[in-house]
Amino acid sequence: MHVAHLSLTDFRSYASVELGLEPGVTAFVGPNGQGKTNLVEALGYVATHSSHRVAGDAPLVRQGATRAIVRCAVQREDRRALIELEINPGRANRARINRSPVSRARDAVGLLRTVLFAPEDLALSKGDPAERRRFLDDLLVARAPRFAGVRADYDRVLKQRGALLRTAAQARRGSRSPRRHESDTGFAAAGAGDVLSTLEVWDAHLARHGAELLRGRLELIEALRPLVAGSYAALAPSSAPATLAYRSTLSTGGDPGEGGPEGEAPGERGSFDTQTLSTDLGKTLEERLRERLLEVRSSELERGVTLVGPHRDDLILGLGELPARGYASHGESWSFALALRLAAYDLLRADGGDPVLILDDVFAELDSQRRRRLAEMVAPAEQVLITAAVADDVPDELVGGRFDVAEGSVTRVR
Repeated sequence: MHVAHLSLTDFRSYASVELGLEPGVTAFVGPNGQGKTNLVEALGYVATHSSHRVAGDAPLVRQGATRAIVRCAVQREDRRALIELEINPGRANRARINRSPVSRARDAVGLLRTVLFAPEDLALSKGDPAERRRFLDDLLVARAPRFAGVRADYDRVLKQRGALLRTAAQARRGSRSPRRHESDTGFAAAGAGDVLSTLEVWDAHLARHGAELLRGRLELIEALRPLVAGSYAALAPSSAPATLAYRSTLSTGGDPGEGGPEGEAPGERGSFDTQTLSTDLGKTLEERLRERLLEVRSSELERGVTLVGPHRDDLILGLGELPARGYASHGESWSFALALRLAAYDLLRADGGDPVLILDDVFAELDSQRRRRLAEMVAPAEQVLITAAVADDVPDELVGGRFDVAEGSVTRVR
């Protein structure tokens, strides 16, 4: 698989740009702030419908414009697909495939598969659990686009259930007074029966969609484990071996509230490995999620947040017997982040067809040894797109086509 053409209209800094691309290595070279990353960000957006730099769509639209359009021609063997995305901040995005509109923009996910390395990847090792959850879920969608719907359904249910819990928590607090010490009495007066019956409905939806997402993550981690270990050993041969485990709120040994604000993971006491979670123990994941929701219901009603589910889980990265976060050196943290991306590439490649490899200003962040090893590992890919501030940042192993980027202009020089 490779990108044959990229067209941008009102995307980031570009009013309009047209780029013809070929298989092999292509580097975009120019000073920082000139728009190199904007080009590869657009390709990453086509693949995942999200940006590796910002959470929302608004910054992707050029100042003064109301929408942005990204067109991408993808060549796979003897077939070519034209993907067109219209980005409309605050409104539904629209998509067309081979000039024909599709009912949902996410139906275009999966036609282009990319693996993107960027300086932000250091957050995979050092950052919050949300970064690692996103890594897993993006890779799930890349391998099986149906998970885009699973993810969207889960997020929708989580939002609705959270709104209900917040309403219940406010009613519960409002029912209390110095003369009423029994909160349940006051809560009942505020319509607790209706809240609880509605909550049971959302519990069922959350458990169903959450179980499907959780099962996908667990299977993915099992597939990633040996690939991450191998890639990490190649990048950092003198370091302790890399390991992966999954920490879930299905644990009964930890208080799910230890994770802090909604969206963060629980404490280490709630740790499970994937083998434990994959074992039914006589119950499905959906049943276990529903039971766990019942166990924490009083805490949820008190705090007004959903305390159980994949949105509070974490992928635990380890070096030997120690967690990488807090113990890994800067170089080890970088190697682990790169190993995760390389493993994702190997997994997608094994599924059929090389994904497009994108290296966004990565080599400037690496020492010479890791730079050389990474270059050797990605050189065989069908298409590698690189951004660099100066040409010398591109390793000799990855010399190929080149565009210079300056003052909003993209010029082919080789």
